[in-house]
Amino acid sequence: MTNDMAMQLKGYGMTTAQILYRMPDHQQFLQTYIWQHYDLAPDFPEMKSFLKFWQEKLDGPIHSVRYVHRRLISATEWRALKGEFVIN
Repeated sequence: MTNDMAMQLKGYGMTTAQILYRMPDHQQFLQTYIWQHYDLAPDFPEMKSFLKFWQEKLDGPIHSVRYVHRRLISATEWRALKGEFVIN
């Protein structure tokens, strides 16, 4: 099983964040950065970790963050099946 599938089965979903930040040399200009990663709602530990890294290590101050989250696999999509296919 791939790592992505294992994360989805643990409840992770795809989080996409649009980060508007000020350019370090020209504070009047805003630049956009799109970040996308598997994360757990509603706490979003991965996104919070990335934003903390940004504030500590990068020069461009964050203006705003907009994000969306979608679980790719929900509990209603999985069900236990009993059976077997035999192929010659």
